[in-house]
Amino acid sequence: MNKSQTQTHPSSPLKQTIAVASIAAGIQFGWALQLSLLTPYVQLLGIPHKWASLIWLCGPISGMLVQPFVGYYSDRCVSRFGRRRPFIAAGAVLVAIAVVLIGYAADIGVILGDRVDSTPKSRAITVFAIGFWILDVANNMLQGPCRALLADLSGKSGKKTRTANSFFSFFMAVGNVLGFAAGAFTHLHDAFPFTMTKACDVYCANLKSCFFFSIFLLITLTVLALCYVEEKQWSPETEVKDGEENEITEEVTAPSRVVKVPLVGELFGAVKDMERPMVMLLVVTCLNWIAWFPFLLFDTDWMGREVYGGDSGGNDGDRRVYNIGVRAGALGLMLNSVVLGFTSLGLEWLARRVGGVKRLWGIVNFILAFCLGMTVVITKLAESSRRGSAVLETVSPPVGVKIGALSLFALLGVPLAITYSIPFALASIISSSSGAGQGLSLGVLNLAIVVPQMVVSVGAGPFDEMFGGGNIPGFVLGAVAAAVSGVLALTVLPSPPPEADILKVTAVGGH
Repeated sequence: MNKSQTQTHPSSPLKQTIAVASIAAGIQFGWALQLSLLTPYVQLLGIPHKWASLIWLCGPISGMLVQPFVGYYSDRCVSRFGRRRPFIAAGAVLVAIAVVLIGYAADIGVILGDRVDSTPKSRAITVFAIGFWILDVANNMLQGPCRALLADLSGKSGKKTRTANSFFSFFMAVGNVLGFAAGAFTHLHDAFPFTMTKACDVYCANLKSCFFFSIFLLITLTVLALCYVEEKQWSPETEVKDGEENEITEEVTAPSRVVKVPLVGELFGAVKDMERPMVMLLVVTCLNWIAWFPFLLFDTDWMGREVYGGDSGGNDGDRRVYNIGVRAGALGLMLNSVVLGFTSLGLEWLARRVGGVKRLWGIVNFILAFCLGMTVVITKLAESSRRGSAVLETVSPPVGVKIGALSLFALLGVPLAITYSIPFALASIISSSSGAGQGLSLGVLNLAIVVPQMVVSVGAGPFDEMFGGGNIPGFVLGAVAAAVSGVLALTVLPSPPPEADILKVTAVGGH
Protein backbone atom coordinates (compact mmCIF):
# COMPACT_ATOMS: atom_id res chain seq x y z
CA MET A 1 0.00 0.00 0.00
CA ASN A 2 1.62 3.25 -1.11
CA LYS A 3 1.51 6.62 0.52
CA SER A 4 -1.20 7.97 -1.78
CA GLN A 5 -3.51 5.22 -0.66
CA THR A 6 -2.97 5.49 3.08
CA GLN A 7 -2.78 9.21 3.72
CA THR A 8 -6.05 11.04 4.17
CA HIS A 9 -6.95 14.46 2.84
CA PRO A 10 -6.72 17.13 5.55
CA SER A 11 -9.92 19.10 6.06
CA SER A 12 -9.70 22.67 4.83
CA PRO A 13 -10.31 25.65 7.11
CA LEU A 14 -13.87 26.59 7.95
CA LYS A 15 -13.47 30.02 6.33
CA GLN A 16 -12.97 28.42 2.92
CA THR A 17 -16.11 26.34 3.38
CA ILE A 18 -18.11 29.44 4.32
CA ALA A 19 -16.70 31.34 1.33
CA VAL A 20 -17.86 28.67 -1.13
CA ALA A 21 -21.22 28.17 0.62
CA SER A 22 -21.90 31.92 0.49
CA ILE A 23 -22.32 31.66 -3.29
CA ALA A 24 -25.72 30.11 -2.52
CA ALA A 25 -26.90 33.51 -1.24
CA GLY A 26 -26.26 35.05 -4.66
CA ILE A 27 -28.02 32.18 -6.44
CA GLN A 28 -31.07 32.23 -4.19
CA PHE A 29 -31.33 36.03 -4.21
CA GLY A 30 -32.19 35.90 -7.89
CA TRP A 31 -34.71 33.09 -7.45
CA ALA A 32 -36.50 34.91 -4.63
CA LEU A 33 -36.76 37.98 -6.86
CA GLN A 34 -38.44 35.90 -9.54
CA LEU A 35 -40.94 34.47 -7.08
CA SER A 36 -41.90 37.92 -5.81
CA LEU A 37 -41.73 39.99 -9.02
CA LEU A 38 -42.03 37.72 -12.04
CA THR A 39 -45.82 37.24 -12.06
CA PRO A 40 -46.66 40.90 -12.94
CA TYR A 41 -43.88 40.83 -15.54
CA VAL A 42 -45.26 37.68 -17.15
CA GLN A 43 -48.66 39.38 -17.31
CA LEU A 44 -47.03 42.40 -18.99
CA LEU A 45 -45.58 40.16 -21.69
CA GLY A 46 -48.91 38.36 -22.11
CA ILE A 47 -47.48 34.84 -21.91
CA PRO A 48 -50.29 32.31 -22.60
CA HIS A 49 -50.90 29.72 -19.88
CA LYS A 50 -49.89 26.78 -22.10
CA TRP A 51 -46.58 28.49 -22.88
CA ALA A 52 -46.00 29.30 -19.23
CA SER A 53 -46.21 25.62 -18.27
CA LEU A 54 -43.52 24.79 -20.85
CA ILE A 55 -41.27 27.58 -19.55
CA TRP A 56 -41.54 26.40 -15.95
CA LEU A 57 -40.67 22.86 -17.03
CA CYS A 58 -37.22 24.04 -18.09
CA GLY A 59 -36.02 23.83 -14.47
CA PRO A 60 -36.39 20.08 -13.98
CA ILE A 61 -35.48 19.27 -17.58
CA SER A 62 -32.24 21.24 -17.46
CA GLY A 63 -31.50 19.80 -14.02
CA MET A 64 -31.94 16.26 -15.31
CA LEU A 65 -29.73 16.83 -18.35
CA VAL A 66 -27.18 19.42 -17.25
CA GLN A 67 -26.21 18.53 -13.69
CA PRO A 68 -25.08 14.92 -14.35
CA PHE A 69 -23.04 16.16 -17.34
CA VAL A 70 -21.48 18.96 -15.30
CA GLY A 71 -20.80 16.57 -12.42
CA TYR A 72 -19.16 14.06 -14.77
CA TYR A 73 -16.85 16.59 -16.41
CA SER A 74 -16.05 18.44 -13.18
CA ASP A 75 -14.82 15.14 -11.72
CA ARG A 76 -12.36 14.88 -14.64
CA CYS A 77 -11.49 18.49 -15.42
CA VAL A 78 -7.71 18.98 -15.73
CA SER A 79 -7.77 22.79 -15.97
CA ARG A 80 -4.93 24.59 -14.21
CA PHE A 81 -7.62 26.55 -12.33
CA GLY A 82 -8.96 23.36 -10.73
CA ARG A 83 -11.85 21.03 -11.41
CA ARG A 84 -14.85 22.83 -9.86
CA ARG A 85 -13.86 26.49 -10.18
CA PRO A 86 -14.13 26.79 -14.00
CA PHE A 87 -17.72 25.51 -13.91
CA ILE A 88 -18.67 27.80 -11.01
CA ALA A 89 -17.21 30.83 -12.81
CA ALA A 90 -18.93 29.95 -16.09
CA GLY A 91 -22.23 29.42 -14.27
CA ALA A 92 -22.03 32.84 -12.61
CA VAL A 93 -21.37 34.57 -15.94
CA LEU A 94 -24.28 32.74 -17.57
CA VAL A 95 -26.59 33.75 -14.71
CA ALA A 96 -25.68 37.40 -15.32
CA ILE A 97 -26.41 37.05 -19.05
CA ALA A 98 -29.69 35.24 -18.38
CA VAL A 99 -31.14 37.80 -15.96
CA VAL A 100 -30.27 40.63 -18.35
CA LEU A 101 -32.18 38.83 -21.10
CA ILE A 102 -35.15 38.27 -18.77
CA GLY A 103 -35.18 41.83 -17.44
CA TYR A 104 -34.83 43.44 -20.87
CA ALA A 105 -37.08 40.99 -22.76
CA ALA A 106 -39.83 43.60 -23.21
CA ASP A 107 -37.38 46.23 -24.50
CA ILE A 108 -35.67 43.76 -26.85
CA GLY A 109 -39.08 42.63 -28.08
CA VAL A 110 -40.02 46.21 -29.02
CA ILE A 111 -36.71 46.62 -30.86
CA LEU A 112 -37.46 43.42 -32.78
CA GLY A 113 -40.96 44.55 -33.73
CA ASP A 114 -43.40 44.01 -30.83
CA ARG A 115 -46.09 46.65 -30.31
CA VAL A 116 -46.14 48.29 -26.89
CA ASP A 117 -49.93 48.42 -26.68
CA SER A 118 -50.70 44.82 -27.65
CA THR A 119 -50.29 41.37 -26.12
CA PRO A 120 -49.02 38.75 -26.34
CA LYS A 121 -45.61 40.17 -27.19
CA SER A 122 -44.29 37.16 -29.08
CA ARG A 123 -40.72 38.39 -29.61
CA ALA A 124 -40.36 39.45 -25.98
CA ILE A 125 -41.74 36.07 -24.88
CA THR A 126 -39.12 34.32 -27.02
CA VAL A 127 -36.31 36.36 -25.45
CA PHE A 128 -37.77 35.73 -21.98
CA ALA A 129 -37.97 31.97 -22.59
CA ILE A 130 -34.36 31.84 -23.86
CA GLY A 131 -33.18 33.79 -20.82
CA PHE A 132 -35.16 31.57 -18.47
CA TRP A 133 -33.70 28.38 -19.94
CA ILE A 134 -30.18 29.81 -19.79
CA LEU A 135 -30.80 30.77 -16.16
CA ASP A 136 -31.79 27.22 -15.22
CA VAL A 137 -28.79 25.75 -17.04
CA ALA A 138 -26.51 28.26 -15.32
CA ASN A 139 -27.92 27.54 -11.87
CA ASN A 140 -27.29 23.84 -12.37
CA MET A 141 -23.73 24.65 -13.47
CA LEU A 142 -23.32 26.59 -10.24
CA GLN A 143 -25.00 24.48 -7.59
CA GLY A 144 -23.63 21.05 -8.50
CA PRO A 145 -19.93 22.05 -8.58
CA CYS A 146 -20.41 24.25 -5.49
CA ARG A 147 -21.68 21.31 -3.47
CA ALA A 148 -18.97 19.05 -4.92
CA LEU A 149 -16.31 21.61 -3.98
CA LEU A 150 -17.72 21.74 -0.46
CA ALA A 151 -17.38 17.95 -0.30
CA ASP A 152 -13.78 18.22 -1.54
CA LEU A 153 -13.01 20.84 1.10
CA SER A 154 -14.48 18.64 3.82
CA GLY A 155 -12.04 15.85 3.12
CA LYS A 156 -12.96 12.52 4.69
CA SER A 157 -14.98 14.01 7.52
CA GLY A 158 -18.68 13.18 7.45
CA LYS A 159 -19.36 15.78 10.13
CA LYS A 160 -17.62 18.51 8.14
CA THR A 161 -19.51 17.47 5.03
CA ARG A 162 -22.82 17.88 6.88
CA THR A 163 -21.66 21.21 8.29
CA ALA A 164 -20.66 22.44 4.82
CA ASN A 165 -24.07 21.58 3.40
CA SER A 166 -25.72 23.22 6.42
CA PHE A 167 -23.88 26.46 5.60
CA PHE A 168 -25.00 26.14 1.98
CA SER A 169 -28.61 25.80 3.18
CA PHE A 170 -28.13 28.76 5.54
CA PHE A 171 -26.91 31.03 2.76
CA MET A 172 -29.82 29.92 0.58
CA ALA A 173 -32.06 31.24 3.36
CA VAL A 174 -30.08 34.49 3.49
CA GLY A 175 -30.53 34.91 -0.26
CA ASN A 176 -34.26 34.24 0.07
CA VAL A 177 -34.68 36.88 2.78
CA LEU A 178 -32.70 39.46 0.80
CA GLY A 179 -34.59 38.66 -2.40
CA PHE A 180 -38.04 38.85 -0.85
CA ALA A 181 -37.10 42.09 0.94
CA ALA A 182 -35.81 43.66 -2.28
CA GLY A 183 -38.89 42.49 -4.16
CA ALA A 184 -41.16 44.08 -1.56
CA PHE A 185 -39.48 47.49 -1.97
CA THR A 186 -41.56 48.94 -4.80
CA HIS A 187 -39.46 52.07 -5.39
CA LEU A 188 -36.10 50.42 -5.93
CA HIS A 189 -36.21 51.45 -9.57
CA ASP A 190 -35.82 55.09 -8.46
CA ALA A 191 -32.11 54.33 -8.08
CA PHE A 192 -31.99 53.37 -11.77
CA PRO A 193 -34.33 55.79 -13.58
CA PHE A 194 -33.19 54.53 -16.99
CA THR A 195 -34.90 51.19 -16.33
CA MET A 196 -38.37 52.63 -17.05
CA THR A 197 -39.06 52.76 -20.78
CA LYS A 198 -42.09 52.82 -23.04
CA ALA A 199 -41.99 49.01 -23.11
CA CYS A 200 -41.23 48.55 -19.40
CA ASP A 201 -43.67 49.61 -16.68
CA VAL A 202 -42.96 50.06 -12.96
CA TYR A 203 -43.05 46.31 -12.21
CA CYS A 204 -40.66 45.63 -15.07
CA ALA A 205 -38.34 48.48 -14.00
CA ASN A 206 -38.31 47.21 -10.43
CA LEU A 207 -37.42 43.72 -11.68
CA LYS A 208 -34.52 45.12 -13.71
CA SER A 209 -33.23 47.13 -10.73
CA CYS A 210 -33.39 44.12 -8.44
CA PHE A 211 -31.58 42.01 -11.02
CA PHE A 212 -28.73 44.55 -11.07
CA PHE A 213 -28.27 43.97 -7.34
CA SER A 214 -28.60 40.22 -7.90
CA ILE A 215 -25.80 40.21 -10.49
CA PHE A 216 -23.57 42.34 -8.28
CA LEU A 217 -24.09 40.08 -5.25
CA LEU A 218 -23.53 36.83 -7.14
CA ILE A 219 -20.45 37.98 -9.05
CA THR A 220 -18.93 39.51 -5.91
CA LEU A 221 -19.43 36.37 -3.80
CA THR A 222 -18.22 34.11 -6.61
CA VAL A 223 -15.05 36.12 -7.26
CA LEU A 224 -14.21 36.31 -3.55
CA ALA A 225 -14.75 32.59 -3.06
CA LEU A 226 -12.82 31.50 -6.14
CA CYS A 227 -9.90 33.81 -5.34
CA TYR A 228 -9.74 32.71 -1.71
CA VAL A 229 -10.15 28.96 -2.23
CA GLU A 230 -7.51 27.50 -4.50
CA GLU A 231 -7.75 24.15 -6.25
CA LYS A 232 -4.64 22.29 -7.27
CA GLN A 233 -4.70 21.10 -10.88
CA TRP A 234 -5.95 17.53 -10.93
CA SER A 235 -4.55 14.69 -12.97
CA PRO A 236 -4.97 10.92 -12.68
CA GLU A 237 -1.51 10.71 -11.16
CA THR A 238 -2.15 13.34 -8.45
CA GLU A 239 -0.17 12.59 -5.29
CA VAL A 240 -1.02 13.51 -1.75
CA LYS A 241 0.69 16.72 -0.63
CA ASP A 242 0.06 17.76 2.89
CA GLY A 243 0.57 21.02 4.69
CA GLU A 244 -0.38 23.43 1.88
CA GLU A 245 -2.77 25.88 3.53
CA ASN A 246 -5.68 27.33 1.52
CA GLU A 247 -5.35 24.65 -1.16
CA ILE A 248 -7.20 21.49 -1.99
CA THR A 249 -4.14 19.27 -2.15
CA GLU A 250 -5.70 15.97 -3.10
CA GLU A 251 -8.81 14.95 -4.92
CA VAL A 252 -10.55 12.63 -2.57
CA THR A 253 -13.02 11.04 -4.95
CA ALA A 254 -11.56 11.06 -8.46
CA PRO A 255 -10.16 7.77 -9.74
CA SER A 256 -6.40 7.37 -9.94
CA ARG A 257 -6.62 5.86 -13.40
CA VAL A 258 -8.74 7.08 -16.26
CA VAL A 259 -11.08 4.60 -17.87
CA LYS A 260 -12.44 5.71 -21.24
CA VAL A 261 -16.17 5.34 -20.70
CA PRO A 262 -18.67 7.58 -22.52
CA LEU A 263 -20.54 10.02 -20.32
CA VAL A 264 -23.97 8.50 -20.88
CA GLY A 265 -22.57 5.01 -20.41
CA GLU A 266 -20.99 5.95 -17.11
CA LEU A 267 -24.15 7.70 -15.95
CA PHE A 268 -26.27 4.63 -16.69
CA GLY A 269 -23.56 2.49 -15.15
CA ALA A 270 -23.61 4.61 -12.01
CA VAL A 271 -27.38 4.17 -11.75
CA LYS A 272 -27.29 0.47 -12.58
CA ASP A 273 -24.42 -0.47 -10.27
CA MET A 274 -25.14 1.83 -7.33
CA GLU A 275 -25.08 0.18 -3.94
CA ARG A 276 -28.08 -0.21 -1.66
CA PRO A 277 -27.33 2.85 0.55
CA MET A 278 -27.44 5.15 -2.47
CA VAL A 279 -30.59 3.46 -3.83
CA MET A 280 -32.38 3.97 -0.51
CA LEU A 281 -31.21 7.59 -0.40
CA LEU A 282 -32.65 8.19 -3.88
CA VAL A 283 -35.99 6.60 -2.93
CA VAL A 284 -36.36 8.67 0.25
CA THR A 285 -35.28 11.83 -1.61
CA CYS A 286 -37.73 11.19 -4.45
CA LEU A 287 -40.68 10.76 -2.08
CA ASN A 288 -39.54 13.78 -0.09
CA TRP A 289 -39.65 16.02 -3.16
CA ILE A 290 -42.99 14.59 -4.34
CA ALA A 291 -44.24 15.91 -1.00
CA TRP A 292 -42.55 19.30 -1.35
CA PHE A 293 -43.22 20.34 -4.92
CA PRO A 294 -47.02 20.82 -4.81
CA PHE A 295 -46.61 23.26 -1.93
CA LEU A 296 -43.52 25.00 -3.31
CA LEU A 297 -45.23 25.57 -6.66
CA PHE A 298 -48.62 26.70 -5.34
CA ASP A 299 -48.08 28.04 -1.80
CA THR A 300 -48.87 31.68 -2.56
CA ASP A 301 -51.69 30.62 -4.88
CA TRP A 302 -53.15 28.64 -1.96
CA MET A 303 -53.03 31.75 0.21
CA GLY A 304 -54.75 33.88 -2.43
CA ARG A 305 -57.33 31.32 -3.54
CA GLU A 306 -58.22 29.02 -0.65
CA VAL A 307 -57.27 31.07 2.42
CA TYR A 308 -58.33 34.56 1.24
CA GLY A 309 -61.01 33.38 -1.20
CA GLY A 310 -59.82 35.38 -4.21
CA ASP A 311 -59.62 34.40 -7.85
CA SER A 312 -56.88 35.46 -10.26
CA GLY A 313 -59.30 35.04 -13.17
CA GLY A 314 -62.36 36.63 -11.57
CA ASN A 315 -63.68 40.18 -11.42
CA ASP A 316 -61.72 43.15 -10.08
CA GLY A 317 -62.76 42.46 -6.49
CA ASP A 318 -61.78 38.79 -6.69
CA ARG A 319 -58.42 39.68 -8.20
CA ARG A 320 -57.79 42.29 -5.51
CA VAL A 321 -58.48 39.80 -2.74
CA TYR A 322 -56.32 37.21 -4.52
CA ASN A 323 -53.39 39.62 -4.77
CA ILE A 324 -53.69 40.49 -1.07
CA GLY A 325 -53.51 36.78 -0.30
CA VAL A 326 -50.50 36.32 -2.56
CA ARG A 327 -48.69 39.14 -0.74
CA ALA A 328 -49.54 37.45 2.56
CA GLY A 329 -48.04 34.29 1.12
CA ALA A 330 -44.86 36.21 0.26
CA LEU A 331 -44.66 37.26 3.93
CA GLY A 332 -45.04 33.60 4.83
CA LEU A 333 -42.13 32.73 2.53
CA MET A 334 -40.01 35.37 4.27
CA LEU A 335 -40.79 33.80 7.67
CA ASN A 336 -40.05 30.39 6.18
CA SER A 337 -36.62 31.59 5.03
CA VAL A 338 -35.75 33.02 8.46
CA VAL A 339 -36.60 29.73 10.19
CA LEU A 340 -34.74 27.83 7.45
CA GLY A 341 -31.59 29.87 8.11
CA PHE A 342 -31.56 29.38 11.88
CA THR A 343 -32.37 25.67 11.53
CA SER A 344 -29.48 25.23 9.09
CA LEU A 345 -27.04 26.64 11.64
CA GLY A 346 -28.36 24.30 14.34
CA LEU A 347 -28.51 21.16 12.23
CA GLU A 348 -25.61 19.36 13.95
CA TRP A 349 -27.07 20.14 17.38
CA LEU A 350 -30.48 18.86 16.30
CA ALA A 351 -28.97 15.68 14.89
CA ARG A 352 -27.18 14.97 18.17
CA ARG A 353 -30.35 15.62 20.18
CA VAL A 354 -32.50 13.15 18.23
CA GLY A 355 -29.86 10.46 17.67
CA GLY A 356 -28.40 11.10 14.22
CA VAL A 357 -29.15 12.62 10.83
CA LYS A 358 -31.15 9.59 9.69
CA ARG A 359 -33.59 9.93 12.58
CA LEU A 360 -33.69 13.72 12.18
CA TRP A 361 -34.67 13.43 8.51
CA GLY A 362 -37.40 10.94 9.37
CA ILE A 363 -38.83 13.17 12.11
CA VAL A 364 -38.96 16.32 9.97
CA ASN A 365 -40.69 14.40 7.19
CA PHE A 366 -43.50 13.70 9.65
CA ILE A 367 -43.53 17.43 10.47
CA LEU A 368 -43.86 18.11 6.73
CA ALA A 369 -46.75 15.63 6.49
CA PHE A 370 -48.47 17.27 9.47
CA CYS A 371 -48.12 20.77 7.99
CA LEU A 372 -49.43 19.71 4.58
CA GLY A 373 -52.36 18.03 6.29
CA MET A 374 -53.06 21.19 8.25
CA THR A 375 -53.61 23.08 4.99
CA VAL A 376 -56.92 21.21 4.77
CA VAL A 377 -57.96 22.40 8.24
CA ILE A 378 -56.93 26.02 7.56
CA THR A 379 -58.75 25.98 4.21
CA LYS A 380 -61.97 24.66 5.78
CA LEU A 381 -61.83 27.26 8.56
CA ALA A 382 -61.31 30.04 5.99
CA GLU A 383 -64.20 28.79 3.85
CA SER A 384 -66.42 28.56 6.92
CA SER A 385 -65.65 32.17 7.85
CA ARG A 386 -66.69 33.34 4.36
CA ARG A 387 -70.06 31.60 4.36
CA GLY A 388 -72.91 33.99 4.87
CA SER A 389 -70.88 37.04 3.90
CA ALA A 390 -72.68 39.16 1.34
CA VAL A 391 -69.60 41.04 0.12
CA LEU A 392 -66.75 38.59 -0.37
CA GLU A 393 -64.12 41.06 -1.47
CA THR A 394 -64.36 43.09 1.73
CA VAL A 395 -63.76 40.08 3.95
CA SER A 396 -60.32 38.85 4.97
CA PRO A 397 -59.80 35.62 6.89
CA PRO A 398 -60.13 35.76 10.68
CA VAL A 399 -56.97 36.65 12.55
CA GLY A 400 -56.66 33.10 13.82
CA VAL A 401 -56.73 31.69 10.29
CA LYS A 402 -54.09 34.14 9.08
CA ILE A 403 -51.85 33.41 12.07
CA GLY A 404 -52.31 29.69 11.50
CA ALA A 405 -51.38 29.95 7.81
CA LEU A 406 -48.30 32.09 8.48
CA SER A 407 -47.25 29.80 11.34
CA LEU A 408 -47.49 26.88 8.93
CA PHE A 409 -45.17 28.67 6.48
CA ALA A 410 -42.71 29.34 9.30
CA LEU A 411 -42.76 25.79 10.69
CA LEU A 412 -42.11 24.36 7.21
CA GLY A 413 -38.72 26.13 7.33
CA VAL A 414 -37.48 23.35 9.64
CA PRO A 415 -38.00 20.37 7.29
CA LEU A 416 -36.95 22.51 4.31
CA ALA A 417 -33.58 23.21 5.94
CA ILE A 418 -33.05 19.47 6.38
CA THR A 419 -34.14 18.79 2.78
CA TYR A 420 -31.62 21.35 1.48
CA SER A 421 -28.68 19.85 3.39
CA ILE A 422 -28.86 16.26 4.70
CA PRO A 423 -29.54 14.40 1.38
CA PHE A 424 -26.57 16.11 -0.28
CA ALA A 425 -24.33 15.46 2.73
CA LEU A 426 -25.32 11.78 2.79
CA ALA A 427 -24.69 11.48 -0.96
CA SER A 428 -21.20 12.93 -0.49
CA ILE A 429 -20.47 10.59 2.43
CA ILE A 430 -21.77 7.53 0.57
CA SER A 431 -19.80 8.42 -2.57
CA SER A 432 -16.63 8.89 -0.52
CA SER A 433 -17.15 5.50 1.11
CA SER A 434 -17.70 3.80 -2.26
CA GLY A 435 -15.00 5.67 -4.19
CA ALA A 436 -17.44 7.29 -6.62
CA GLY A 437 -16.92 10.79 -8.02
CA GLN A 438 -18.56 13.55 -6.01
CA GLY A 439 -19.80 15.42 -9.07
CA LEU A 440 -21.39 12.40 -10.73
CA SER A 441 -22.92 11.17 -7.45
CA LEU A 442 -24.55 14.54 -6.79
CA GLY A 443 -25.75 14.57 -10.39
CA VAL A 444 -27.42 11.18 -9.89
CA LEU A 445 -29.00 12.44 -6.65
CA ASN A 446 -30.35 15.39 -8.61
CA LEU A 447 -32.35 12.93 -10.75
CA ALA A 448 -34.35 12.02 -7.65
CA ILE A 449 -35.24 15.72 -7.34
CA VAL A 450 -35.99 16.75 -10.91
CA VAL A 451 -38.05 13.68 -11.91
CA PRO A 452 -40.64 14.34 -9.15
CA GLN A 453 -40.64 18.01 -10.13
CA MET A 454 -41.45 17.11 -13.73
CA VAL A 455 -44.20 14.73 -12.65
CA VAL A 456 -45.75 17.35 -10.35
CA SER A 457 -45.43 20.15 -12.93
CA VAL A 458 -47.21 18.11 -15.59
CA GLY A 459 -49.66 16.15 -13.45
CA ALA A 460 -50.64 18.52 -10.63
CA GLY A 461 -53.33 20.32 -12.64
CA PRO A 462 -55.12 17.21 -13.97
CA PHE A 463 -54.80 15.51 -10.55
CA ASP A 464 -56.37 18.47 -8.78
CA GLU A 465 -59.19 18.60 -11.33
CA MET A 466 -60.01 14.94 -10.62
CA PHE A 467 -60.97 16.00 -7.10
CA GLY A 468 -62.79 19.22 -7.92
CA GLY A 469 -59.89 21.62 -8.50
CA GLY A 470 -57.95 23.78 -6.08
CA ASN A 471 -54.61 23.07 -4.44
CA ILE A 472 -55.72 20.82 -1.59
CA PRO A 473 -55.67 17.46 -3.48
CA GLY A 474 -51.99 17.96 -4.35
CA PHE A 475 -51.17 18.97 -0.79
CA VAL A 476 -52.88 15.85 0.59
CA LEU A 477 -50.91 13.67 -1.83
CA GLY A 478 -47.78 15.46 -0.64
CA ALA A 479 -48.67 14.72 2.99
CA VAL A 480 -48.96 11.01 2.20
CA ALA A 481 -45.62 11.02 0.33
CA ALA A 482 -43.96 12.85 3.24
CA ALA A 483 -45.26 10.29 5.75
CA VAL A 484 -44.01 7.37 3.62
CA SER A 485 -40.66 9.15 3.19
CA GLY A 486 -40.41 9.56 6.96
CA VAL A 487 -41.08 5.86 7.57
CA LEU A 488 -38.47 4.81 4.99
CA ALA A 489 -35.91 7.27 6.38
CA LEU A 490 -36.26 5.68 9.81
CA THR A 491 -36.38 2.05 8.67
CA VAL A 492 -34.42 1.41 5.46
CA LEU A 493 -32.10 4.41 5.08
CA PRO A 494 -28.65 3.36 6.34
CA SER A 495 -26.99 5.46 9.01
CA PRO A 496 -23.79 7.21 7.87
CA PRO A 497 -20.68 5.44 9.15
CA PRO A 498 -18.74 6.91 12.09
CA GLU A 499 -15.84 9.20 11.28
CA ALA A 500 -13.30 6.46 11.94
CA ASP A 501 -15.05 4.05 9.59
CA ILE A 502 -15.20 6.69 6.85
CA LEU A 503 -11.47 7.23 7.17
CA LYS A 504 -10.81 3.50 7.08
CA VAL A 505 -12.92 2.87 4.00
CA THR A 506 -11.50 5.74 1.97
CA ALA A 507 -7.94 5.17 3.08
CA VAL A 508 -7.69 1.62 1.79
CA GLY A 509 -10.15 1.87 -1.07
CA GLY A 510 -7.70 3.28 -3.61
CA HIS A 511 -9.18 5.91 -5.91
